[in-house]
Amino acid sequence: MTSIGCVTLEVADPTAASTFYTTAFGFDTRVRVQASEIPTAGFRGFTLNLGVSQPATVDSFIDTALDAGATPLKPATKQFSGGYSAVVQAPDGFAWEAASA
Repeated sequence: MTSIGCVTLEVADPTAASTFYTTAFGFDTRVRVQASEIPTAGFRGFTLNLGVSQPATVDSFIDTALDAGATPLKPATKQFSGGYSAVVQAPDGFAWEAASA
């Protein structure tokens, strides 16, 4: 299996974004943030995906993200393909999906 060790996101407020990602997902080293050179707001045109092993883990990630200030975009549901997923938008505008197979 291939995985990404780290992703860097450009955000308007790096301090707030770092706090959100650490609180919501425990990503103190996996998600790095830097100040954007251009204004950033809203949907960025892509969704970041967290692949997890169990539906309960999806629920845990989503609940924690919502408690940390994320906005729900798609509630957790069982998919036609048999998977289970939900999508939230972080306060910085990035969309995150948590999904299990």
